[in-house]
Amino acid sequence: MPPSALDALLDRLTMAIPAGWDLGLERIERLLAELGNPHHRLPPVIHVAGTNGKGSVTAFCRAILEAAGKTCHVYTSPHLVRFNERIRIAHPGGGRLADDDVLAAAILEAEQVNAGRPITFFELATVAAFRLFAEHPADYTLLEVGLGGRLDATNVIPAPLVSVITSISVDHEKFLGDTIEKIAAEKAGIIKRGAVAVSSPQTPEVVTILERRAAREGVRVQFGGQDWIAGPENGRLVYQDADGLLDLTAPRLLGAHQFVNAGTAVAALRAAGIAPDNQTIGRGLDTVEWPARMQRLGPGPVTALAPAGAEVWLDGGHNPGAGEVVAQVMGDLEERVPRPLFLVAGMLKTKDPVGFFRPFAGLARHVFTVPIHGGHETRTPEDLAAAATAGGLSAEPVDSLEAALARLASGWQSDEAPRILICGSLYLAGEVLKANGALPV
Repeated sequence: MPPSALDALLDRLTMAIPAGWDLGLERIERLLAELGNPHHRLPPVIHVAGTNGKGSVTAFCRAILEAAGKTCHVYTSPHLVRFNERIRIAHPGGGRLADDDVLAAAILEAEQVNAGRPITFFELATVAAFRLFAEHPADYTLLEVGLGGRLDATNVIPAPLVSVITSISVDHEKFLGDTIEKIAAEKAGIIKRGAVAVSSPQTPEVVTILERRAAREGVRVQFGGQDWIAGPENGRLVYQDADGLLDLTAPRLLGAHQFVNAGTAVAALRAAGIAPDNQTIGRGLDTVEWPARMQRLGPGPVTALAPAGAEVWLDGGHNPGAGEVVAQVMGDLEERVPRPLFLVAGMLKTKDPVGFFRPFAGLARHVFTVPIHGGHETRTPEDLAAAATAGGLSAEPVDSLEAALARLASGWQSDEAPRILICGSLYLAGEVLKANGALPV
């Protein structure tokens, strides 16, 4: 398929604009003002920050609201396969990814108005999203923070309907600080005066930081584990807050952590006064989709390389907190249906690989480490294998994902088919989805 005008534009901007993050609001506020402040004309905003779970919480909010017949604009990042995944425009019956031509025109307009002044790629994309969202009617806007919160480009929103903070742990230390308190202070920056604030369960030190920010803004945070609770019971999701007990369908997304993420979404919608009835919430939980989060891959070119009968799972989590929850999911699967577990992992240089791998010690038989393509600053397979070994795992570097699966298949002699988890990076997850023919829609 020949490259589209959007592909050509994105390639040009990637070459023209320095890669990486440069946090701050001055550039985007100036550009938005020159474009008529479209961020002031958005439908009511649900703003979501956090280290882990913010994409899942956003997906749960969207699924529940759309199950209730509401329309939602959605802005998330990064994308897995196509840049269009970042910008979903509201439509009756379910939002649709922005078309190539529409998206290219919005980004090009933002670039032209910026007129060569310093700007980041994420800021241009955010401006384009706000322009498109302001031009199309919707009931709500779901806005996921790109990095941090306080100085993230999405934080130009003056008064969200509700500010949501998901689980906070250590990640992006170069930009957000080297302690959990510093990172929490950055995430807390989306809490605004006049907006309802809801948080997933947090550690005591994070609770203190979020409460301090909320007090300055004259609001109160509703914390999971204190003001509301959510968890599995008899195969259902049980949610409770001051307004009552809900017995809900278990979330479609796999893992105990997704019960917490679903609960966070329900808490946010209830706190904002926009939650539908229990049956509708259940339909949302049962139909939610969020690719590359404990996703079992179906038949395709990638899974065909694995040993016969193998389960192949995909998850894009990439920090120690994600490693803990994904390892717990794998452990739960092992208890129910025992299979030998193997990891195929790739990771960016900015991540903590030892912290990610450590929860898999004693659970995974072996790790194959692979490169990630696409120009990202990634750890070499050799470096990543050494990190996995430091985390207590048996590991070896290989040249590619395909080579890892082929090596596993060629040496497999057991009658018990293995369980394979491809993990460590959303960018690697995107490569896998594209190669296996499963494109997000």
